[in-house]
Amino acid sequence: MVKKIALVVACALTASVAFSHPASATAATDADNSKVNKEELQQNQPTADQQGENEADRKISQEIRRAVTKNKTLSQYAHNVKIITQGGTVTLKGPVRTMQEKSIVGKAAAKVAGKGKVVNELEIAPVK
Repeated sequence: MVKKIALVVACALTASVAFSHPASATAATDADNSKVNKEELQQNQPTADQQGENEADRKISQEIRRAVTKNKTLSQYAHNVKIITQGGTVTLKGPVRTMQEKSIVGKAAAKVAGKGKVVNELEIAPVK
């Protein structure tokens, strides 16, 4: 009985979210880095789905993400950068708002992964 109630509540919540965001509104506003994502796929560059699945790589990415999101001075852009760890080497990708944010995120990654283990490909996003 409890499972049925939970399922009904989950379905109702899903339906309310789906109807509150018309498809035309979300389709009109693509993410800022959609074009970059497509280019990276074509150029065989590391992408988020290539994150190492071993425990050490996952732990490195988790610790970096925790450090970045804990820093409330950073923009939402910086909080959402891609952190890809493969074989202990971290690649940072995506937009940030300022050169200072790029530096802060890069230093946070280096503190966790180690000096010389971070490839900082973060880009400064123009303010709209």
